[in-house]
Amino acid sequence: MPEVESYSEAVHRNPLWWVPVLGFCIALAPAVLSAQSTPAAHNITNQQKSNGQIQQAPPEAGGPQIDSGPYAIPKVSTNTQEKPAPPPAPRPTEGMPSYAITVDVPLVTVDALVLTKDGQFIPGLEKQYFRVLEDNVVQPIQSFGLTKAGFTAVLLVEFASTPAFQASRRQFLYDALRASYAFTDQMQKNDYVALVQYDIKPSILVDFTSNKEAVRSALDTMRIPGFSETNMYDALYDTLDRLDRVEGRKEVILIGSGLDSFSRISYDKLLKKIKATQNVTIYTISTGFLWRTFMESRMSMSASLRNMDFLQGDNQMSTFARMTGGRWFSPRFEAELPEDYREIAAAVRNQYTIAYRPTNAKRDGTYRKLKVELVQPGTDKPLIIRNQKGKELKYQVLTRDGYTARHEVE
Repeated sequence: MPEVESYSEAVHRNPLWWVPVLGFCIALAPAVLSAQSTPAAHNITNQQKSNGQIQQAPPEAGGPQIDSGPYAIPKVSTNTQEKPAPPPAPRPTEGMPSYAITVDVPLVTVDALVLTKDGQFIPGLEKQYFRVLEDNVVQPIQSFGLTKAGFTAVLLVEFASTPAFQASRRQFLYDALRASYAFTDQMQKNDYVALVQYDIKPSILVDFTSNKEAVRSALDTMRIPGFSETNMYDALYDTLDRLDRVEGRKEVILIGSGLDSFSRISYDKLLKKIKATQNVTIYTISTGFLWRTFMESRMSMSASLRNMDFLQGDNQMSTFARMTGGRWFSPRFEAELPEDYREIAAAVRNQYTIAYRPTNAKRDGTYRKLKVELVQPGTDKPLIIRNQKGKELKYQVLTRDGYTARHEVE
């Protein structure tokens, strides 16, 4: 039997026996540290041993569906059961108000002017006689009344020396001045008027004032201009743009030949501006009819061509008035001017105002056609109006052609 060496003898024989042991421990240290920093999904130190095997987490706890060794692989849930119902809505606190979300449909206001064939205003009509159609759909009227008040108007006067009729320019300028004076004479204390002169560009001579003498004094300062251009489109567009910032109903009294020279604004763009402008009525007065009548009698080629220009101008002046519910006047003689302005003054001071909420609540920025009719209550038959002698009267209802609906971003 071999003799066993004691521990003390072995140490005495080999005093450096611990060096290999220390090297083994140093080599093993990184592996131990790496194992301690491994994610919990790979850590098996907390798992218990059963019958010599590592016990894995059950499937219900996120363990593997099958035996996959020492790794717990999360399973994909195959539970097709319905999700639990959401908790009930909290009960409102007592004493706190409740709110409902509503869509605000803007109120549309329409001014209607009812005139006889000779331009006389017809009073005394009631709500039940009026019917409003928007895009041929009848609208329920919310409010109705007869407006009797002063007016807010811009007197927009063409004052240019156009070369095409140099010999007759004084006639056109004289007509414009006489028409302006005639309108000023109709002013009352509750009326506000601004005076704007235009040739190559518009110039404000008097801002809104109820002082009749201030307007007349400004008219007295108007002299034969040096510019020959009549940029009517620019002047009317600029006037409408300024009136957008004025509250309430407004009128534009446009006095001129209806001709345009070299405006930056096109005719189509001006019409779009008129459609988009709310609460503005345009009344137009064409000038130079006496000279035009004289030129027609001469039957020259140049006179015929020039007359075609004036016919086009008349058509434009008529269009501006019709689109806004106003009127176009073409006086052939100076004596007609006072009566024309009396009709304008009566029209702007006496109008039926109708308000409704459109059945089409879309805010899509589209242009919507308007029509106001007088009907017998409860029927679609036109209303019959008779004078004091029982004679049936012919009448017309003037209102703007339509309006532009608000856009969602407004």
